Amino acid sequence: MAVFKIEDLTYYYPDRSKPSLERLNMRVSEGEFILVTGASGSGKSTLARLFAGLVPEFYGGSIEGKFWLEGVALEGWKRSARHGAVGIVFQDPERQLVMSSVEREIAFGLENLGLPRHEMIRRAAEVMTFLNLLPLRDQFTATLSGGEKQKLALASVIAMHPRILILDEPTSQLDPIAAAEIFNLVETLNREMGYTIILIEQRLERCFHLADRLIIMEQGKIICDAPPGEAACWQVQTGLPFIPPVARFFASLPPGSGLDIPLTVREGRRELQKNGLSPPARQVRQVSRKFTRGAAEQKKPLLCANGLWYSYPEGPEAVKGLSLKLPEGELITMIGPNGSGKSTLLKLLAGIIKPDRGKILLQGRDTRRLKPPEMGRYLGYLSQNPDDYLTRESVEEELRFTLDNFNLPDNGTCARLMERLALEPLRRMNPRDLSSGERQRVALASVLVTEPPLLLLDEPTRGLDYSLKIELGSFLGEIVSAGGTVVLVTHDLEFAVEYGERVVLLCDGVAVCEGPREILGESIFYAPQMARLFQGRADAVLTVEEGLTAIARGEFHGRRNG
Repeated sequence: MAVFKIEDLTYYYPDRSKPSLERLNMRVSEGEFILVTGASGSGKSTLARLFAGLVPEFYGGSIEGKFWLEGVALEGWKRSARHGAVGIVFQDPERQLVMSSVEREIAFGLENLGLPRHEMIRRAAEVMTFLNLLPLRDQFTATLSGGEKQKLALASVIAMHPRILILDEPTSQLDPIAAAEIFNLVETLNREMGYTIILIEQRLERCFHLADRLIIMEQGKIICDAPPGEAACWQVQTGLPFIPPVARFFASLPPGSGLDIPLTVREGRRELQKNGLSPPARQVRQVSRKFTRGAAEQKKPLLCANGLWYSYPEGPEAVKGLSLKLPEGELITMIGPNGSGKSTLLKLLAGIIKPDRGKILLQGRDTRRLKPPEMGRYLGYLSQNPDDYLTRESVEEELRFTLDNFNLPDNGTCARLMERLALEPLRRMNPRDLSSGERQRVALASVLVTEPPLLLLDEPTRGLDYSLKIELGSFLGEIVSAGGTVVLVTHDLEFAVEYGERVVLLCDGVAVCEGPREILGESIFYAPQMARLFQGRADAVLTVEEGLTAIARGEFHGRRNG
């Protein structure tokens, strides 16, 4: 049975001349797992809102065409019945949380369903256990980390037992381990409990293998609807980037290689072994990076943090005796589990909060003695929430507002940034009317526009599609090549190994590991896909480019079947 059926559907948001969805035709069967991806602003979130019944009922606008939910036209469903059938987890958890504590947030939706108290207690306990939220059951929701808020938003929806679950980038703020837990749970709901899953996601390495179908959207249209393996081959031929590393690697090999397109690391390792690529193999030489930097001994420290300690009021210690040096001309990535102190450390370095103990020197000056305008000339800081930066009526005004605050001339910087970050078509739009990925780019541009020598970026790739990540990485590389320093907190391991030079792993407020990007290849939980694919077969292969280069250089000597 089709749970969703769409025929020739077109939708316009209010006061928009261009449709956000255009002549869509689509069918979703009961129990299917549908993965939806595409460029930022392509209509993915609007499609999710349509499935949830929020378009046009909540957002307004005009709609044409036909839409059925479980065989009934959408207008024939009562609101309460529709919301009982469909659950949605939004991209931004801040907009979904309304109660003061974790347990009360989960109970809120159950109360609205009119469930008896004993049933609410059972369901809340069940989802808190599954999502490891029990230690946080009484915690004030506003004090949760971004990842913890995302898990709570998912828990509050799952507790309502919808038959159809729509997830709009539900793991964008989660570390690799927590993200794997979420997707394991989603897979169980789909495979063993019959849930229909519609997942919108940009970091496809986490979920590509789970999908029955991959749908790629572009400018409100569906341009691809196929099983993941077929979609991977088609994208390599057409130059589209929405493929995780392992599938991209195999799809990029020369025709006639005799290799199938695996969807998981496990399948990929079997495919390599089947075709004779088994250990031991010679060590792979390091391929050229996407940008060059000066030698390590020539780098000068731009910022030094010595013995930092910090505790939130009436909370645990978030940073514990941490020391760090940030040299000129380097891109450093900070990784670690949710709640490990990454965002807190970034706020300390930016001067937003002051350490309880320890000292931070910015170009030799104690940051305690620097006023905010002085700090702002030296560094730019981007928080996890792009909405914190959006106060003007247009994208262009947003960038000029930052320049005006620092009495800086434009000199064409705004135009260059808008062009580089694909914001030029949006320059006259209100930032708050944009998609999450578009708002992220506007916030990022508002920080970059002053061209500070030190950039502190907290999850800058959140909501960005593959193409924009490449553009962002290239842009940050140019900053680093010119002597700038970038510190990037991220859960996006593929971006970290593609563009980072040094990695700092935080755990419980302590830097437990620090070194070159290659250390990720030795990790268990923080290794990128290609490192896990080639583990035991080659060293220093962290990206698709490095894997293809290794084969082109004859580093592997394997037999072909047949």
